[in-house]
Amino acid sequence: MNGKTDIHPNAVLESLLAKGGRSNRRAGLAKLHEICRRQYETGSRNFTLPAIGRLAEAEGIIKGRVLYNAQSSDYRTLIEAWGAYAGPPALKPPKMLASHEYLMRIEDPAIRSIMQAIIAERDKLKAQLNVLKAHTEVTVDRRPLGAIITSQPETPVTVFAPSAQLTPSEREALKKAVSSDYLEERGLREGSHGEIVNERGRIMFDVGFTRAIRKILGDSTYK
Repeated sequence: MNGKTDIHPNAVLESLLAKGGRSNRRAGLAKLHEICRRQYETGSRNFTLPAIGRLAEAEGIIKGRVLYNAQSSDYRTLIEAWGAYAGPPALKPPKMLASHEYLMRIEDPAIRSIMQAIIAERDKLKAQLNVLKAHTEVTVDRRPLGAIITSQPETPVTVFAPSAQLTPSEREALKKAVSSDYLEERGLREGSHGEIVNERGRIMFDVGFTRAIRKILGDSTYK
């Protein structure tokens, strides 16, 4: 029960005993009534089943878990009567924050006021940071380097740049194939239009060959 009543539990006990029944039940109710009375006289308002059950079990009257059985409804009625008579438990005072306890130890009112303003500003910034954290989403893009996103209405498509489809060894092989040192070692050279020619001037790879490879590699400089 949450409200307070003026009905004394003595009257409730008398009505429960008037129902008759076994002598051990009547004795148990009387002993439980005495436990609740002592609990009330200490000023406690804790008349929950766990609290009274522990006291009853400590005095060897009944096991605390028995109070939850259907056959123990009279015991629960008596406990509830004491709880209603004592009134609801007093609200616990709000716990003082550690920062406020620290402020209370500062005797100088001017310094205390300054520290209070600093703590208030800190709390404000922490609250703002928590709001930012709650609304921050980190998107990890695991597409290969060079992937380009194109889309039609409601149909996104990922298109990969040619260089993004090459393995590191394939990229190195293509770079080497059009490097001037590599060509020179083999008696070849690059022509003015991207062709590869030999020492006799004969075209070994057609016009645009080296430029095409550099485009694939993503090299913006074309010879």
